[in-house]
Amino acid sequence: MRRALAESAGAQPLSTPNPPVGAVIVDRSGAVVGVGHTQEAGGPHAEVVALAAAGDHAAGGTAYVTLEPCNHTGRTGPCAQALIAAGIAAVHYAMADPNPSAAGGAATLRAAGVEVTAGLLADEVAAGPLRAWLHRQRTGRPFVTAKFAATLDGRSAAPDGTSQWITGPQAREYVHAERARLDAIVVGTGTVLADDPALTARHPDGSLHPRQPLRVVVGERDIPETARVLDDCAPTLILRTRDLSAVLDEIGDRSNVQVEGGPRLLGAFAAAGLVDRVQAYLAPALLGGGTAAVVDPTVRTLTEIHRFRRESVVELGEDLLVTLVPVAGRVDPTQV
Repeated sequence: MRRALAESAGAQPLSTPNPPVGAVIVDRSGAVVGVGHTQEAGGPHAEVVALAAAGDHAAGGTAYVTLEPCNHTGRTGPCAQALIAAGIAAVHYAMADPNPSAAGGAATLRAAGVEVTAGLLADEVAAGPLRAWLHRQRTGRPFVTAKFAATLDGRSAAPDGTSQWITGPQAREYVHAERARLDAIVVGTGTVLADDPALTARHPDGSLHPRQPLRVVVGERDIPETARVLDDCAPTLILRTRDLSAVLDEIGDRSNVQVEGGPRLLGAFAAAGLVDRVQAYLAPALLGGGTAAVVDPTVRTLTEIHRFRRESVVELGEDLLVTLVPVAGRVDPTQV
């Protein structure tokens, strides 16, 4: 299942709006004979890709899939039936499919005499590439990550406005690898006017990753026609609104969205309760002044603080990537 989980990363963001699923087929002896992930919408799902790689070796074998095999015919046929037709003897999957139109594959497999096990490594899979898609199925909106780079005293730019580079090359390379897995990046017009970011996913040599996220610019100010977000390196959506729910609606059926600034836009998403994860890239440095990484005027006292719990800490050269998820509601610090 961990092999299937690793394989599922290759479906990000390729499979959008379908879930990024990974599958592994082992033969009767337990040898891996087929591995695959979901392809572009309308293309084969993970199980079908893995079965094609396995060929005749799939008969009598076992399938490991990160999501319950689908049971419906859309632009492709049902994966449950494909597994049955291939002669698979057992299927282990991590997560039940929450989409009622696609669910039911497990029951179909069992009815055909296939041994089925659910929940294998469910927690690991739920925290992996499927995370954003599962969130959209539960909530009806994208999974939103608030991302910023800052000094230890929480500054994203110096008093004169300079901000490149607070973090080092390893952190920046990691940022671009993360961008390549996103469906959309959101920034405010202030960030475009101040920094003129490209908002593309690039390799260390400057070349572009093969898939680029949608660039979304939010705000009521005009941006110049020469802004890099308006080039042809990636699609761009300009939204002249401050209504964050409308922004997420306009992003459509994309599931994995990252907000990259500016400070007031990040603060607005936090104030609206729309931040599902924080990724803070922290440099071992102090500025002592300048622009705060996040600005939320709705927080007036400590009892209104936005609290998070640590999910992970990763060393990136001299920098740290701290990943956090919200604690439900604003917590009274005297009660924790």
